Amino acid sequence: MGSSGWGNRAVNTRSVWNAFRTLVIGGAALGAAACSHLEVTLLNSASEKPNNVWVFFTVEKGDEPVAGLEAEDFEIYEDGELVSVFESKQTIQNPEVAAVMYTLLLLDVSGSITESGEADKLVDAAKQFTESVGQHQKVGVYAFDGDEKLHPVVPFTEAQGKAEGGIEKLRTYKPKDPSTNLHGGVILGIRELKKALDKDKKPLKFGTLVVFSDGSDRAARYSREEMNGELDKLEYANYEMFAIGVGGEIEKAKLDDIGRDGTELVADDAAVTQAFEAIADRIERHMKRFYLLSYCTPARKGDHTVQIVANSTDPKGSGSLEYDFDASGFGPPPECDPERAPNFKLDPGKSQQPAKGKKSRGNGKASASASASVN
Repeated sequence: MGSSGWGNRAVNTRSVWNAFRTLVIGGAALGAAACSHLEVTLLNSASEKPNNVWVFFTVEKGDEPVAGLEAEDFEIYEDGELVSVFESKQTIQNPEVAAVMYTLLLLDVSGSITESGEADKLVDAAKQFTESVGQHQKVGVYAFDGDEKLHPVVPFTEAQGKAEGGIEKLRTYKPKDPSTNLHGGVILGIRELKKALDKDKKPLKFGTLVVFSDGSDRAARYSREEMNGELDKLEYANYEMFAIGVGGEIEKAKLDDIGRDGTELVADDAAVTQAFEAIADRIERHMKRFYLLSYCTPARKGDHTVQIVANSTDPKGSGSLEYDFDASGFGPPPECDPERAPNFKLDPGKSQQPAKGKKSRGNGKASASASASVN
């Protein structure tokens, strides 16, 4: 995940607040204008002396990420009162200071792929995918056939040059077991992704699993229920999962169980590259929905309720989140620096708030406009 994906944007002078936005803060306009509602989801927050506050969240409209918002596109209210942008010095920090994103590409190299002449197109598509997504985050490539274990192709620690060389070897790969351990591959793949993320020292971790296959599970080492049970675990609450399927068996494979955030189905290998490009594009766009808002609170004592309102012109809409913080002992010196990196903490055994649409996940408390989890 590189800095080109997320920029650092400072606040500009805002225009006079109008009455409509005041109604939005009260909630009346939000209910009446549901068609223009943005979903603002709190992922984590922190506050520290002298008077720094950080909020990490996503902004979406329906299933689409809302990207490109600037610091002046957010209004900060404390206990119902608008906080002056001059006093708050609010800014959008680069989310990389607190968050990391990994993508694991899991490739089917069973006999139906390697013996059918599809391997070359798969290798070309996988190389293009890793080059595209790898510009902004770490990418690992693993393969499965009928064996009970995964086959590492490109570990997350490999540089771009070695990654291309590792994928190239798949052109001549011959599976020892030509069967298809799809369910087992997915289970082991998501575990491998989590293991890699757990080693990273950033406090906020987001993973993406992308699975390519041309058919059904034939090895029967794991049942579909066991696979779904693994994917439903809370520890994968903030993981996104995509699937790419090709060939005549694809309807029986029911890849939508795996591709919970998106599935690309193609009838033949000629369209494999386009399918990989579509998933890579979705991953890159989804990265841009993350925001790390930092500001200096005017509060100096006691508990306070903060509401952050996001306003977007393209697409048009507004949405908000709420959380509470304790300002006891706040106040300079030293002077508050909004560019200071946050110190987010996660409770043991808990993850960030889950992305929407994930079944059987999450333990957050929902409000009218956001699901909040404050550590």
